[in-house]
Amino acid sequence: MDNKLSKGAYGGIDGKDYVPYISRGSKLGGNAAVLIIGILLAALFAASTAYSGMKSGLTVAAGIPGAIIGSAFIAAFAKQKGILGKNLIQGMSSGGESVASGMIFVLPSILLIGAQVSFLEGLAVGVGGVLFGIGIASVVYNYLLVEEHGKLMYPESMAISETLVASEGAGESVKYMGIGFSIGGLLTLVTESFFNAANTVISFVNESFYKWKFEVEVNPLLVGIGFIVGLEVAITMFAGSILANFGIMPLIGYFASFGSDGVTVWNNQQVAIKAMQVKHIAGSYVKYIGAGMMLSGGLIGAIKLIPTIISSIRETLNAKSSNGASGSSISNLILIGGVVIGFAAGFLISGGNVAMAICATVLSLFLSLLFVIVSGRLTGTIGTSNLPVSGMTIASLVIVTLLFVVLGWKNPDNNKSLLLFGTFIVIAISIAGGYCQSQKVNFIIGGHRGEMDKYFTIASVVGVAVVIGVILLLSSQLALTGDNVPFALPQANLMATLTAGIMSGQLPWPLIIVGVVMGFVLFLLRLPIMTVAIGFYLPISTTSIILIGAFLRHFVERASKSEEEKEGKIANGISLSSGLVAGGSIIGLLGIILQLSGVIKGDGPSGFAATNEMAFLLLIILVLATAIPIWNSKVKNTNSSMH
Repeated sequence: MDNKLSKGAYGGIDGKDYVPYISRGSKLGGNAAVLIIGILLAALFAASTAYSGMKSGLTVAAGIPGAIIGSAFIAAFAKQKGILGKNLIQGMSSGGESVASGMIFVLPSILLIGAQVSFLEGLAVGVGGVLFGIGIASVVYNYLLVEEHGKLMYPESMAISETLVASEGAGESVKYMGIGFSIGGLLTLVTESFFNAANTVISFVNESFYKWKFEVEVNPLLVGIGFIVGLEVAITMFAGSILANFGIMPLIGYFASFGSDGVTVWNNQQVAIKAMQVKHIAGSYVKYIGAGMMLSGGLIGAIKLIPTIISSIRETLNAKSSNGASGSSISNLILIGGVVIGFAAGFLISGGNVAMAICATVLSLFLSLLFVIVSGRLTGTIGTSNLPVSGMTIASLVIVTLLFVVLGWKNPDNNKSLLLFGTFIVIAISIAGGYCQSQKVNFIIGGHRGEMDKYFTIASVVGVAVVIGVILLLSSQLALTGDNVPFALPQANLMATLTAGIMSGQLPWPLIIVGVVMGFVLFLLRLPIMTVAIGFYLPISTTSIILIGAFLRHFVERASKSEEEKEGKIANGISLSSGLVAGGSIIGLLGIILQLSGVIKGDGPSGFAATNEMAFLLLIILVLATAIPIWNSKVKNTNSSMH
C-alpha cells in the first residue's frame, strides 16, 4: 500500500466515484482501546485549548496533533485497527478542541458581568449546541463533502489525511511534540501559574508626558502559538497593539492632562481624569475602542457572509431534493436530541420565563442553523483554524440582544440567560467546523460515517464537561478586571461589554463608535479587521511574544537551503510548538489548581528573580530551547507532502 493519497483525493472526479485510501475490508476502526484513547485526548485538547485560548485569544486546531499522538497510541494499544483507529482519534481530538474554541468565546462572559454559572447550566447549553451543530452539519454532509468534492478543498482535512497515511513520520513528530511539552512544562513551573518563582514579564511603562507601555510575557505556549500561526497573522496582531499602546493611549493621556480638578474617570469615581495612569487609560478607554473594532469586524464579516449563507442554503436544498440522500440514522437521532435538549436548556436558563424560553430558543436554533451551514462550507475553503467564529457569534448575539431589549428583558439575570443562549449558538457554529473537517478526513481515508458520528459526538460531550470544569476552576481568576489580569479573554470581554452595556444603557457609545469607524477604515484598506482588533484589545505582552514565535518560524523558513528542508523543519517546528502549547497550558492549569487548593503557596519572586533581567534570561532560554531542536532536526526524504 502506497503511503500517499491518490490524485482523486484532491478532486478531478465526482465525489461518488472517489475510491478512498481504505477501499476494501472493514470500515470500522473503533474498539474499547480506541474509545478510551480518544476520550483522553479529547479531554486533553479541550483543557489545553480552553486555557491557552482564554490567555491568548487564539486557538490551535487539534486534528494534526491528534493524528500524530493517536498514531503512537494506536501502535501501542490497538495496532490491529491501524489507520482507521488513528482516523477516529484525530476526529475525537478535534471534537474536544472545537468545543473549547467556541465555548471560551462566550461562557466566561457570565463571570465578567458579575454573575455565576452552574455546571448543569453550562452542560445543558453545551450538549444542546454540540448535538444540534453536529445534527445540522450531518444534514448537509452529502452536499458539502461528496457533491462538492474537489471544489471545497478542506485544506486542513487534507493535511490531516496526509499525516495519517505518512505513518512512518509519526514517531519523529511525537518526539518533537514531547520536546515541546517538556520545554513548555518546565518553564511554566517557574511562572506565576505554578511556583511563582521568577518574573516572566519584561516591562517598560512611561507615565510622564507621553504615556505608553511595552511588555513581553515569557510564555512558552504563546511562542508555540506564534510559530503555528506564522508571521503574517502575528505581525498584524502586533500592529494592533502598537496602535493601542503607542498611538491611542498617549493621545488620550495627553488630552486627559488638561482635565479639570474633580472630574473623574467615567467608570471609576476614585480616579481623577488628569491623574490617570496607563492602566486606567487602557481599562477605561482603550478597551472600549477595541471592543468597537471587534464589533465592526464581526458585523462586517457577517454581512460579507450573506451571499454565502444564501447560496449555501439554496444549493443544499437543491442537493437534498435532487439527491434524496439523508444522514445516517445516528446523525438523525443526534439532531433530534439537539433540538430537544436545546428547548430543555432554554427553559432551564430562562428562570421560569416561558416567553423567553420559547422565543429565545427558537431564534437561537434558527441562527445556529444558518451559521452551522456557513461554518461547514467555510471550513471547506479556509479550514477550522481560520474560521470566523467570532464574527458569526457577534452577529448572532447582537440579534438575540435586540430581541431581549425589545421585549424588556434587561436585568442582570436576563443578561446571564442571554449569554447562555449565545453559548449554545457559538458551540453549534464551532463544532460544525470540526465535524465537517473530521468527516472529510473520514471520507478521504475510507472510514465508516456513522462510526465517526458516534465517536466525534462522545468526544465533544466530554469536551463540554471538561471546558465547563476548567472555567469553574478558574472562575476567581477569570472574573478579575483591570490591568495585568492572568487571562485576557478578548472575545468574552467583548460579549460581556456589548450585552451588559446595551441592556443597561451605560455603554460608552462614543468610544465604541470610534472603534467601529477604525474597523471600517481597516475594511476599506482591505486589512483583516478582527486580527488587528484582537491585537488592539490584547495586552502587548501577549502579542509581542506571539510575534517572537512567528519570527522563529520565519528564520527557519529563510535559512533553509531547499524547499524540502524548509517543509521538513517547519513540520517538526509545528509538532514542537503544539507540544509547547500543550505543556504550557496543561502544566499552567495544574499549577493554578494546586494554588487554589492551597498545596502551592508561592510568595512571589524577590531580588534578581523579580527583575526585568530575570525575564530577559528566561526569554533567551526559551528561544534557544525552541530554536535549536527545530534547526538541528533531520529531514527525511519522503514522497508524501503536506498541503
